[in-house]
Amino acid sequence: METRIRQSFAKQSMMQTFGADLTRVTEGEVQITAPILPGSRQQRGVAHAALTFALGDTAAGYAALTKMPNDHEVMTAEIKINLLAPGAGDYLRATGRVIKPGRRLIVVTAEVHAITDEEEKLIAILQGTMVPVAL
Repeated sequence: METRIRQSFAKQSMMQTFGADLTRVTEGEVQITAPILPGSRQQRGVAHAALTFALGDTAAGYAALTKMPNDHEVMTAEIKINLLAPGAGDYLRATGRVIKPGRRLIVVTAEVHAITDEEEKLIAILQGTMVPVAL
């Protein structure tokens, strides 16, 4: 399962652009980290919400994929984000989790934290639905 997830993640050019790394894969949970690079900051110097959303959505999607058979992938049907605090830090860590797996719909969530050497702060939560797609 982990090899399959890592091979798929390696094909995501957007995650490569963000310098993202797949840091943990377990059944029903995936963690992704990415530095807050100069090209992914907003005008106040913190992580752009688009970076936060992309990491959360991707972590949640891969968490769902850990529950799928090898002849399926997943796509986001809908996902919402609550931005709780500015993404101020050295990097972001998104942890996606499966809440309820199903054959047609998979309910997922993700938390995104901003991390510095001394501090870890929850900056966003996401909740959504993934749809299995046959290959």
